[in-house]
Amino acid sequence: MHPVDEYIFSHEGKQREIMLFISHLLLDQPGITGKITFKIPFFYRKSWLCYLNPVKNGGVELAFTRGTELSNASGLLKANGRKLVMGIVFYNLSDIPPEVIMENIHEAILLDERKPEGSRRKSGQSLPD
Repeated sequence: MHPVDEYIFSHEGKQREIMLFISHLLLDQPGITGKITFKIPFFYRKSWLCYLNPVKNGGVELAFTRGTELSNASGLLKANGRKLVMGIVFYNLSDIPPEVIMENIHEAILLDERKPEGSRRKSGQSLPD
């Protein structure tokens, strides 16, 4: 079993359902792969796109690493005091608007295609494999 799947299946109930649903949306996109980084599932193309972070109150945050660069047309993404990352916490599978999530995913992919995050880093710094 893939490490991301192992991670997701180590959770129960709504968190598992939410992470499974969102990870399938992500991994169905060409070139996106998942990897456990910082002990949670991150999703990549050329660089980090987003991650899934289970939160203590039973929700799951879908966070985009370059969230402040996304248009956030829906207004659902929140920075919560972070300078780059923006995300949304879901508590139920029925709360997830697939069209809006896909818009954000596609926009993150376009950002990654135009200018991968790693190209902005100082020399000597690199993204995890």
